[in-house]
Amino acid sequence: MQDIWRLSAAELAGLIRSKKVSAKEAASAGLARLDAVNPKINAVIEHRPREVLAQAEAIDAAIARNEALGPLVGVPVTVKVNIDQAGFATTNGLKLQRDIIAQSNSPVIDNLRKAGAVILGRTNCPAFSYRWFTTNLVHGDTKNPRDASITPGGSSGGAGAAVAAGIGHIAHGTDIAGSIRYPAYVCGVHGLRPTVGRIAAFNAALPERTIGPQISAVSGPLARSIGDIRIALAAMSGKDARDPWWVPAPLEGPAMPKRAALCLQPDGLETSAEVKAAVADSGKRLQRAGWTVEEVASPPLREAADLQTKLWLGDGYEAQLAAAEREGDPGALACLRGNRAKVFPFDADAYSRALTRRATLTREWLQFFETYAVLLMPVSGELPFPDGLDMRDEASFARVWRAQLTQIAIPFMGLPGLTVSTGLVGKVPVGVQVVSGRYREDLCLLAGEAIEAGGTPPSPIDPVS
Repeated sequence: MQDIWRLSAAELAGLIRSKKVSAKEAASAGLARLDAVNPKINAVIEHRPREVLAQAEAIDAAIARNEALGPLVGVPVTVKVNIDQAGFATTNGLKLQRDIIAQSNSPVIDNLRKAGAVILGRTNCPAFSYRWFTTNLVHGDTKNPRDASITPGGSSGGAGAAVAAGIGHIAHGTDIAGSIRYPAYVCGVHGLRPTVGRIAAFNAALPERTIGPQISAVSGPLARSIGDIRIALAAMSGKDARDPWWVPAPLEGPAMPKRAALCLQPDGLETSAEVKAAVADSGKRLQRAGWTVEEVASPPLREAADLQTKLWLGDGYEAQLAAAEREGDPGALACLRGNRAKVFPFDADAYSRALTRRATLTREWLQFFETYAVLLMPVSGELPFPDGLDMRDEASFARVWRAQLTQIAIPFMGLPGLTVSTGLVGKVPVGVQVVSGRYREDLCLLAGEAIEAGGTPPSPIDPVS
């Protein structure tokens, strides 16, 4: 069979389950695609073909023994270089961590393997996973396969670029301020930031995370179809006692009326005409699918974004800055220095106020989702940025952060958010963000499938310069 790598994860798993394609054939096709296009985009920064083929051969042997098969049986996937995979360095884009070799797998890796997935390779991220761009001093620059002049996104830029270019059928990413949703947006694929506690995560190779990341950072999937996002979410959501935040919430919640809120300029976000048009078009797609869509004002976002930035960067700011100075990464230093006035000092009193406000703002959002199943709003206030825009000057740095309001805010409440890619403006992708209440990824996906049905950019693609 030609071009196995083009298939959806669902299609490929079905073919492997029915023995029409072997897991080894799928892995070989994935490796060949990686070899063909990765040199142009540098999405995958480490892979071991022998180990990949060994994983696939073990799956074929299990199929031959008629053993129970998982939903991702034989499907090649990629994982981000900031989670533990036994025998690999958990670099998080850092020279400082290139010798930190994981002795065990993150729960995400274990759950993917239990679902039958083949781990194809590890994808790039910016240093410390700080930016909406992907470059670092240990693995180099990742390029957007749709247009090398625009960012591939960050921090899961390698994940977005890989899945858009057909390297793996699903990509793992992480998101504390947009790091799944933005790469999906700019690479023209889909990406789900799940509810905090939905997908278990833990890196035994690294120190325990501070409270901000514990209550806002998540792992989640990027893929070329919403159907594959749905399968990946189920596969990645398995129980793991190593994560004290994991919650045994059902993947399907109670039925709600198909009522969507739409907001083109949430909390005063400066939204470009092209982005407004994409969000409005998504609302029309939902209406055609039988949803009621009402244009409304969103609950507060700006305060949530400010507090999320403090919890993310302000907690231990001086230690983070010292580490960035040792690393010497210009982008990481620009991120920390550019936000210093917003986040430092962050003392115990400020910490307490932030966590107290979190309860108030989260309550307001949860009450909003008692009325509306989902909220449609921009992923970013702008079309995808020119690559490296945040490093150009102070005004450009401020522009980048200002446009990402909705991405930064949603994690403060721990809510799920789905990027649905809806089209191209020229050759630049555009899309919409779908948000719902806690553990209601099912509602995000239900709306996402209706929006997706109205058209998406062609995918996978061959990288272009």
